[in-house]
Amino acid sequence: MSTSGLYQLTDEHDAIRAAVRDIAEREIAPYAAEVDAESRYPIEAQKALTAAGFHATHIPEAYGGEAADAVATCIVIEEVARVDVSASLIPAVNKLGSMPIILSASEELKQAVLPSIARGDAMISYGLSEREAGSDAAAMRTRARRDGDTWVLNGTKAWITNSGVSEWYTVMAVTDPEKRASGISAFVVHRDDPGFTVGPKERKMGIKGSPTCELYFTDCTIPADRIIGAEGTGFKTALRTLDFTRPTIGAQAVGIAQGALDAAVEYTRERKQFGQAVSDFQGVQFMLADMAMQIEAARHLVYVAAARGETGNSGGKVDPDLGRLCAAAKAFASDVAMKVTTDAVQLFGGAGYTQDFPVERMMRDAKITQIYEGTNQIQRMVIARSLLR
Repeated sequence: MSTSGLYQLTDEHDAIRAAVRDIAEREIAPYAAEVDAESRYPIEAQKALTAAGFHATHIPEAYGGEAADAVATCIVIEEVARVDVSASLIPAVNKLGSMPIILSASEELKQAVLPSIARGDAMISYGLSEREAGSDAAAMRTRARRDGDTWVLNGTKAWITNSGVSEWYTVMAVTDPEKRASGISAFVVHRDDPGFTVGPKERKMGIKGSPTCELYFTDCTIPADRIIGAEGTGFKTALRTLDFTRPTIGAQAVGIAQGALDAAVEYTRERKQFGQAVSDFQGVQFMLADMAMQIEAARHLVYVAAARGETGNSGGKVDPDLGRLCAAAKAFASDVAMKVTTDAVQLFGGAGYTQDFPVERMMRDAKITQIYEGTNQIQRMVIARSLLR
């Protein structure tokens, strides 16, 4: 694997981290437990992030965006996830939903959708998975057929993040069933389009503040110019999108892990057993040290993958190692998040198993990072195939 795409943190990156951390601690963290307990959308976080311009930092300046580089966007997501993972899905899913448009849509479609997201007037979600087409996304059954000046969509999408609160949806549908993956096209659907409805919220283990629902298309009719790119290129666009967004899930995982470590350090310093602070015991110190090492390794891998996505997936030339690196960043960071949050609960002892402290929520939230945007088993397949190619 080559080393091109190495990143350099700048003063601007440091300033972004400081600004987002301040917002997260003042305006997002105080509501995190309530958002989880009530399974309600973190509207306070959305307002705070939008007011500061951190809700969709990746959108190019040509469409009214901040045009932040990929590492800066990862820093935003990481710092929000440090206090509330549900809230971090606001910038993360705005990027996931809009990247197919940025990568492949016509200029007219970009102008029709992206400025509203950049302004914070609208959000966008991503519709790829179905109940019987998760890891095997090419097996999707949602169909789209051309009807004059429109496309008509029929089918169902599952596990769609921030569904119901988003105005726009990037949706993959089969336009030529005979071609399997090469017969899939990408479309942009608006929540007001006729024939489009959002199902009830899923009852989830974690990220309860982010609504997850099915999307229903019943002769859903959209203008013909809402297709993203050429017909039959949707699956390629979806895969290319993941090279830009899997590092953001890694960043989210790093943020969860860092928040859990911060809480564990503070708690073990203050709690006393056998006449001394719990943090004075060598066994506890070794756990904390391992947690810190793993987080730092994950953070750097995520930043390298994010930077490589911009340098190795531009100008029409795709770095053959890019998919492997992005898969590694997502899988490693999410595995670290699961381990670190589990260890944090252990270090809190019985208190960690209660909702009086945030680590049990962090542990529940961490689990999804090993599953969505491609399970970690799929990531390992991507890595192995690249190595054996």
